Amino acid sequence: MGMSEFYSPAQMDDAQSIKVIHKYLEIGNFLDTADMYGTGKNEELVGKAIADRRDKVVLATKFGNVRGPNGEFNGVRGDREYVRQCCEASLLRLKVDHIDLYYQHRVDAKVPIEETIGAMKELVEEGKVRYLGMSEAAASTIRRAVKVHPIAALQSEYSLWSREVEAEIIPTVRELGIAFVAYSPLGRGFLTGQFKKFEDLPANDYRRFAPRFMAGNFDKNIELVKKIEFMAAQKGCTPAQLALAWVLAQGEDMIPIPGTKTMQRLLENMGAADLQMSKEELAEIEKVFPAGAAVGDRYHEAAMKAVNL
Repeated sequence: MGMSEFYSPAQMDDAQSIKVIHKYLEIGNFLDTADMYGTGKNEELVGKAIADRRDKVVLATKFGNVRGPNGEFNGVRGDREYVRQCCEASLLRLKVDHIDLYYQHRVDAKVPIEETIGAMKELVEEGKVRYLGMSEAAASTIRRAVKVHPIAALQSEYSLWSREVEAEIIPTVRELGIAFVAYSPLGRGFLTGQFKKFEDLPANDYRRFAPRFMAGNFDKNIELVKKIEFMAAQKGCTPAQLALAWVLAQGEDMIPIPGTKTMQRLLENMGAADLQMSKEELAEIEKVFPAGAAVGDRYHEAAMKAVNL
C-alpha cells in the first residue's frame, strides 16, 4: 500500500519499488495488495513486479472499498455485480489469470454476507480465484460466511497497540481453522520508534489525521514505544523486530504483513522471523504494554464504523 499511497512520500519510484519486491521474493512469497491502494496503481505495480515470476508468488488482493475517479471514497459495496466487476478489473491490472487469495476488504452492511460470499464462490468455481478471505469482519459474520464457502484467511489490524481482536475474533477463526493475517503489525510505523514527535510526520501524511497520532495522544503513546525501545535494546534487536516477533509469537496461524517500502526496512522486518521470544519476555511486554494501553481509536470516526461488521 505504502508504495502507492497514504504514507508520505505518497509515491515511490516504481523501479525502486519493484527492486524491493524482487528482493522480498528471494526470501518469501506472500504479496498483499488491494484495488483501492492508489486507486488501482498498486495492483499495476505488483503486476509488473511479478510478471516474470508469477509461480513464486502467493498473490492476495481485495475489493469492497469504492473509490471515485479522483480517489474520493464512496463507501463500501458487496453486491454480486460489484464483486465480479472488481475481480475482472483486478485480474487486468495484475495481468494474471487468477488471484490466489481474494478478500472482501470491508463488509457491506447493506448486502447479506451470503450474497457477497456466494459471488466470490462463483469466482472460485470459474478458476479466477483460488481461496477466499475476509477483512475486518465480525465473528458472527465470519460464521455466516463459512456456511456458504470455506474462508482461508481473515485480515484485520493486530499489533501491540491494536488487540481488540483477541476477545472474540481470533478465538473464532481458530475454531474455524482460518488463518489470521495481521495488517499494520507495526502500528502504522509508530511502534518502530521512527517518530519522536507529532511534527515528524510529513505534512501530507494521512497519519496526521489518525487519532492515535494526533498531538495529545501521540505524546502518551510514545511513552509506550519507549518501553519497547528499551526492551529491544536489551534483546539486541530493533523495536520493529520486537513488535513483529511479538505478533509471530501469538501462534503459528499468525501472518503479519508489515508495509515495506525500502530495502533497509524489508531486511530489518524479515529479521524478526529469527527472533525467539521467551515466556518471560512475552510476560514483560504484557506488563509494560498491556491490551488497551494505546490512547485513541485506530481510525477516525467514519472509518471505525466500517470495521468489525
